[in-house]
Amino acid sequence: MEAQKGVVKVEEHLPSEAFTETEMLELWYRFADRLGDKGSKIMESLLRISDPKLDGTIIIYELPNEGSKIDFEKAKPELLGYLRGHLHNHDITIEVIVNEEVKVKNAFTPQDKYNRLNEINPNLELLKKTFDLDL
Repeated sequence: MEAQKGVVKVEEHLPSEAFTETEMLELWYRFADRLGDKGSKIMESLLRISDPKLDGTIIIYELPNEGSKIDFEKAKPELLGYLRGHLHNHDITIEVIVNEEVKVKNAFTPQDKYNRLNEINPNLELLKKTFDLDL
C-alpha cells in the first residue's frame, strides 16, 4: 500500500473591504460601457434594464423575463470578477430575480440623462453648482 501524501491547504485571505451602493452602481455601469465598446450591445442593455440594489454584499438585480436572465447569467462570472476586483471585496454575489413588471429605464433628453446620473451620484449636483455648469 502506498502511503498517502498529506495535502496542505493554504487558506487564502481574499479582501472584503466595505463599499457603498453608489460605488457599486458606478462600476456596474462602467462594466456595461465596456461591453458596449466591445460590441456586446445586448449584454450592455441587459445591465441597464434596471438599477441593481445592494443588500450587504448581495447585489439584487431584477430582469423582466426568464430569457434575459439566461443571457445575463452568461456575463455574470465576468461581471462578478470585475466588481470583486475593483471593489476589493470577494464576498460579493449577484442574485437575479425575474420580475415581469420591471420597467426599462431609458434616458432620452440631456436633462433626463443628467437626472439619471444624479440619481447614481448626488455629488454631480455639487459639481454643477461649484463650477456653474449648464447641463
